[in-house]
Amino acid sequence: MNEQIPVLRDVDGGTAKLMPDVDRDRAWLLTVNGAPQSYVDLDEPTHLEFEYARRLAHVLDSAAADGEPLGVLHLGGGALTLPRYIAATRPGSRQDVVEADRGLSALVAEHLPLPAGADVTVHGADARAWLEAAPTDSVDVLIADVFGGSRVPAHLTSLTYARAAERVLRPDGVYAANLADGAPFAFLRSQLATFAAVFPELALIAEPAMLRGRRFGNAILVASHAPLDTALLARRSAADAFPARVEHGTALTRLIGDAKPVRDEDAVPSPEPPDGAFSVG
Repeated sequence: MNEQIPVLRDVDGGTAKLMPDVDRDRAWLLTVNGAPQSYVDLDEPTHLEFEYARRLAHVLDSAAADGEPLGVLHLGGGALTLPRYIAATRPGSRQDVVEADRGLSALVAEHLPLPAGADVTVHGADARAWLEAAPTDSVDVLIADVFGGSRVPAHLTSLTYARAAERVLRPDGVYAANLADGAPFAFLRSQLATFAAVFPELALIAEPAMLRGRRFGNAILVASHAPLDTALLARRSAADAFPARVEHGTALTRLIGDAKPVRDEDAVPSPEPPDGAFSVG
């Protein structure tokens, strides 16, 4: 029987709570101010509860041959769900995680320790400041999953930020970002326009209902200088419990429409989710 009890702690960004999953021993849900941030199963690191995490994992799985180690930079750490996944599926990978909330990182380190042998280093820093100081051509994959509360911070949405991401990636590297928006998609369209100005290859993974404007939700933006395996991404995303679609090429061009790349001086955070969109009890 799972006898774990919830853990409540004040962190830099508010109140964090670790809640045990009654159906899975040693599995935990992390929330900050009531908004779900991460889900981790310490016994099964390849179990990804959140749909957006599975879609990011599909991008990781398509970034290189199965099992091949990767150099990965994670902007945003939470409970380190994807670093654990990569350590399990691609042993020998070197990973850096940039998490501005040091209190949250301390909570995770105490209650949800990383497995032995995982080459994961957590840095307490601002994501963009770290990115701008990182070495050129130093990582294979850059994952951006940074939320201030339930919103992507404005300084991680601009053309200058996108160019910094491009500089740090190796020539055939892949950028993937977890974004959130709803119709009429002003934020999402601006992000697509921004990254299209820097990377020639672009794709978007999202649920059809979200793309049709029926609900607010997550969308995964994928960008690279190398061709993306959109067929593989589409197959895996379609096979999920909540199937997603992969948009690219002309369909993505239509979605971008007349949206323009975002300048630093015009950058805004992603929109506030509607009440109840991401909260849990």
